[in-house]
Amino acid sequence: MKSFLFSGVLALSLAATGAVAQDTDNRVGANTDWSVFEEASKGECWAVSAPKESTITKDGRLVSASRGTILMFVSFWKGEAGAGQVSFSAGYPFRKGSKVTVTVGNSTFNLFTDGETAWSSGPEDDAKIVAAMKRGAKAVVVGFSSRGKRTEDVFSLLGFTASVDGARLGRDKAPGLGYSCRLVQRMRA
Repeated sequence: MKSFLFSGVLALSLAATGAVAQDTDNRVGANTDWSVFEEASKGECWAVSAPKESTITKDGRLVSASRGTILMFVSFWKGEAGAGQVSFSAGYPFRKGSKVTVTVGNSTFNLFTDGETAWSSGPEDDAKIVAAMKRGAKAVVVGFSSRGKRTEDVFSLLGFTASVDGARLGRDKAPGLGYSCRLVQRMRA
């Protein structure tokens, strides 16, 4: 069910992260390099960013390749506790059975892959990744395509903490209290 919801989250986020040059009513906040989105009717809030740098190599040499939209997310759903679900959309199909690494400072985390998306193995890993990202300056995400190419995407973490905290607070306040991610972002401003 989460992968189905993720598809909706991805589609809404594409419209306002620079991937598509138009605004959406679902974007409720921007904090430097990260944005906050909501789907209030479903009790979903998420923080999202596009990479600042991307490189593609094959056999150690720089190559070019066509990729779709590249995004990193931390998503929250009404009724679910936790630090948020960390995921990465690569813009290409991953090599079957491959892992994606996320490195923040001296900490490296593994994500499992399915199609063009990678997730952590569960809430404990999500909490560790989010904590590291709150302390870090950048996250380096490395994956391997089904065509054998290595991608490295560098995400700035400027604005990460404010965006993730805003999305989490929006999720926590939304049920029955009349709050949403949008209201929480305005209160933080």
